[in-house]
Amino acid sequence: MTDHQRKPEEQGDVVTMTKPKVKQPSFYTVIMLNDDYTTMDFVIHVLKKFFNKSHEEANTLMLAVHHKGRAVCGLYPYDVASTKIVQVHEYARKNEAPLKCIMEKA
Repeated sequence: MTDHQRKPEEQGDVVTMTKPKVKQPSFYTVIMLNDDYTTMDFVIHVLKKFFNKSHEEANTLMLAVHHKGRAVCGLYPYDVASTKIVQVHEYARKNEAPLKCIMEKA
């Protein structure tokens, strides 16, 4: 048997496997915007329903939206962030509220 026909273990060679390089996904912040029509209770409800916030967290974020004009709801990969925004917009529209969210690259 020639050297080319032998298995690496028989030749005493070390076989190494390289891990494929996987790029971490980009993250985006989902930001809720203030408007003059959506009730504070509805904003709290949306934050709890779609962003899994506790009542206290939702209340704090609602006040930030009300006083500062915007608040960060969370940090997500692109697909998750865009899905949450669509869900909020559809839910708000069904409930006749003009509530809007946007996303910005983190």
